[in-house]
Amino acid sequence: MANPWSGEVALTIDGQERALKLTLGALAELEADLETGSLLELVARFEEGRFSTRDVLSLIVAGLRGGGADLRAADLLRADIQGGPVAAAQAAALLLARAFTVPESPAG
Repeated sequence: MANPWSGEVALTIDGQERALKLTLGALAELEADLETGSLLELVARFEEGRFSTRDVLSLIVAGLRGGGADLRAADLLRADIQGGPVAAAQAAALLLARAFTVPESPAG
């Protein structure tokens, strides 16, 4: 079960719910993989709806690795993601948002 208070996002892959999280190490790998000038450029692409399927795949892989799974993009090429590409894109966007947002306390 994913814990949104720690930045985790749940995504069901091949029938197994996974907790994705963008740790500092996962973010560094993501930045190198996407060859962006900064992660803010990636955030801007998502905010403006200009993200690519490669962006989504890279974010999902980074989130899986940050969540403790030792997977690569090639491992997901034939994977069944519950909800399809739309769910994957939503999870990727939520990962970015949770990585760069300080959660409010439950009391307010």
